[in-house]
Amino acid sequence: MDKQAVHDDMERARTAFHQLLDNADDAELRRPSNGTRWTNKQLLFHMLLGYLILRALLTLVRVFSRLPTGISRVYARGLNAATAAFDAVNYLGSALGGTTLTRTQMTTLFDRVITALHRRLDAETDADLTRGMHYPTQWDPFFADYMTLADVYRFPTQHFDFHRRQLTLDSPQS
Repeated sequence: MDKQAVHDDMERARTAFHQLLDNADDAELRRPSNGTRWTNKQLLFHMLLGYLILRALLTLVRVFSRLPTGISRVYARGLNAATAAFDAVNYLGSALGGTTLTRTQMTTLFDRVITALHRRLDAETDADLTRGMHYPTQWDPFFADYMTLADVYRFPTQHFDFHRRQLTLDSPQS
């Protein structure tokens, strides 16, 4: 895994997140996004959420990778069976976060989580990055059946880039 590339991707997302929030007016943030039930601001919070949940995903890999692989396979199947509940919580959480947090709170939170992820990634060994587990593939299009820690570190930026294309902001999305 090229750690520097992951660091660069997280910094690119951080810069883009700031620009998107800084350049959008309140009316644009309240506008519906394209292809989701969220407003632009709620979708921006959902994009932030991808990074926030990464810390929990990393912990899951650390735990399940030390167990027989069949255990994470059964766990992933159970989570896939609960996809409807996950979808509801995912929607409501992003709707609530994107409605209640201010722009400043969202950018501050984004900065804090990215800074923490940089430190955590720097501390990972090559052996750590090869550890993996099975994931619920129905929860997100970027979850593969089996993901290593290196794969999981790439997930939130893939998620961010995908959803960025669904924003309906008038500002350029360079």
